[in-house]
Amino acid sequence: MSGYAELTALSVDELRARARLPFRLVEDIPTLMADFACAIADEIQAANRDGRPARLILPVGPVKQYPMLVEITNRERIDWRNVWVFQMDEFLDWQGRPTAVSDPLSFTGYVQRELFGKIDPELRMPAEHHIVPHPFRIDEFSEALERVGGADCCFGGIGYHGHVAFNEPWISRWNRITVDQMRESLTRVVALGDDSIVVQSIHSAGGNSHAIPPMAVTCGMRDILAARKIRLYCAAGDRHKTIFRIAVAGDVTADYPVTLVQGHVNAEVVTDDATASPVDVGLH
Repeated sequence: MSGYAELTALSVDELRARARLPFRLVEDIPTLMADFACAIADEIQAANRDGRPARLILPVGPVKQYPMLVEITNRERIDWRNVWVFQMDEFLDWQGRPTAVSDPLSFTGYVQRELFGKIDPELRMPAEHHIVPHPFRIDEFSEALERVGGADCCFGGIGYHGHVAFNEPWISRWNRITVDQMRESLTRVVALGDDSIVVQSIHSAGGNSHAIPPMAVTCGMRDILAARKIRLYCAAGDRHKTIFRIAVAGDVTADYPVTLVQGHVNAEVVTDDATASPVDVGLH
């Protein structure tokens, strides 16, 4: 069989036996997003009980967990005043400058409006506890993370080509990036791959790829892999079926950066039963 055909044909039990990255399955996508929201809330509550800060790396994509997280926070009166949120990434325009917070595609604008801004005021974390990677202050993210003691948990999704944050596979006719180089990658500016732009356009712009910013600034794999826990959620249905299997049981390669999470001491991928099922290749 060519490519990943054998891997995508395995039963779930066969996949679990072969997996080098543990995975957990839930019933469906709504249950998955509720699980995601609860996992973040649980991290904050555990830190509050222990009297320590909650230091979280969070994605903006997927995002459907955040309204649920706001509801849980306000209902259960979860105190965010000692939470630090390290936002994984942000779009940049063609000149490498951040999108305006008012832009509908701004990740920063989204979390400020739809997450922090909807938590009851007396529970909110200080604005300075929200750290966003910046293209002109490129080491600021890692320095702030180190200053507060590192990430307790990195939450994230997985991109179509296996990126976590915008740690995309390096595409160049002139050179290649080794696994070790990707593993040690730092916060940096990246040009988005064509597949990322297409997928983002389907989710966020009605298929208009011209509307998607062509660049981004992302935290590196080094900070992600240094987190004490990693929890990744595959929430895009059919589009995630193959990359889910590559993530948990494919060979470790810089061509699919998520495979570098294999071997982490406390990492897990969560998806739904349908996404985990064998891939059915054919016209539908």
